[in-house]
This record gives sequence, C-alpha cells and structure tokens, in this order.
Amino acid sequence: MTEPLFEAKGLSVQFGGLKAVDNVGFSVDKGEVFTIIGPNGAGKTTVFNIISRIYDPSAGAISFEGRDITGVAPHKIAGLGIARTFQNIELFEQATVLQNLLIGAHVHRTTYPLAEALFLPSVKRAEVRLREHVEEIIDFLDLAVHRDSMVAGLPYGARKVVELGRALAIRPKLLLLDEPSSGLNVEETEDMAFWIEDITKDLGITVIMVEHDMTLVSRVSDRVLAINQGRVLALGTPDAVQSHPAVVEAYLGRTEPEAVPA
Repeated sequence: MTEPLFEAKGLSVQFGGLKAVDNVGFSVDKGEVFTIIGPNGAGKTTVFNIISRIYDPSAGAISFEGRDITGVAPHKIAGLGIARTFQNIELFEQATVLQNLLIGAHVHRTTYPLAEALFLPSVKRAEVRLREHVEEIIDFLDLAVHRDSMVAGLPYGARKVVELGRALAIRPKLLLLDEPSSGLNVEETEDMAFWIEDITKDLGITVIMVEHDMTLVSRVSDRVLAINQGRVLALGTPDAVQSHPAVVEAYLGRTEPEAVPA
C-alpha cells in the first residue's frame, strides 16, 4: 500500500475552554485535491494553521512524506515543500508582481550572504535560474500583462492569482489553498478552477483546500472532509459528503437531503 503524502492523526486544539479542533484525522495521497468544508467557525482554518505550524496541536500529530513534522518550526515548512495561500491576501503591495514571486522563489536559494554581496558568478547563475523559474510561473498563470505592475494597483482577482503564483514559486509538493474563490466573481472562480486542475495535472502538485463554494469543490476535489464544531462529520466523494445527513443538518439546520448551498 502506498504511503500517503500527508497524514493528520487525532488533531485537537484547545483555546481556553474551547476545543476548536477535536480529534480530526485524515490522509492525503500524492496528486490528490483534498478539500475541507464546513460552516463558519467549524475549525477549517485552524486545521490549516496546524499544518502550517502556526498553531501547535494540543494532541495528535502530522506527517509529510513519512516524516513527523508536528514539531517543525513554522519558518522551515516552506523549505520542506509545503506552500500556502491565505483567505486574506498577504502580498508585498509596494513591490511588483515579479518581485513578489521572486520572494517565494528565494526560499530555495543556495548562495550565501558574502557571495551575494560580492555578486560572484555562482550568485549570478543562481539568480538566473530563479528568474527563469518565476517567468515560467508568470506564463503558466497568464500574469505577463501584470509582470511589472505594483501589486497595490491590481484588481482583487489578479492579486489572488499573484498570491497563488508566489506559492508556486516555492516549488511545493503540497499546496494549501485557503478559500481560493473568496471575493472572486463567477468568471474568476472558473479561472481558479482551471488553475487548480492544471496545478495538479501539469505540475504534479498535491492540493489541500478549504473552500465554501460547493460548485468549485465538486468540480476539482477528489475527496472532501466535512467538519463542524471542530469534529469530523463525513469523509468521501464530493457528492457523498454534500448529501450526508449530518452535513446537510450542519449547513441548513435540518436533515432533509438537500444540496449544500454555494
């Protein structure tokens, strides 16, 4: 049996007397799009913050590529091959699109400060490789028109794509997408669905996503985990999870098997 790329076992997080996450466990296979859904306050972003190592779990463990990363420092996560976007966009607004992507790419720099200060040939070669990688991402996400634009002047939808590009610049094996369609219109959400499909199929990157838009979830997800009040409600295919009585009740307050709203 193939070992999962990522695995969470018995995760719990407690803030004072509140259990934000209560014994949550799941595994994600390489190449999969795995989505976490649930009502507001269900604990979805808290799970993401555990994976990103922003929060330490009160109980449980997480592993990546067979390695326990529960105690890994947050600033080392990107170097392991785990990248993340945020629901509230986190970019350097007074820098260009190219500069923002280069910041992500520099996670994997192989040169040293003294060599960089002297701008030795090895530094120049490394910089050229980083630039080539970033230019590939710009082409992949159709960002060429915004390449030299300041992020502060871009429309919201374009900024979401830039943040996605910066995450890809890290060369992740696992990409965490926190509400990728949040704030997007229908056309922009359709584009985001294409990016997610291409990221998994063309780039071979595994995706864990938190998302409210069930149309997007149904289109791109291989499996879905539904949680509410920090606890697992259901795990399975998008259709099976959306029609699960506990999930319907959590969203709608009743048990009739109706579709979960977008």
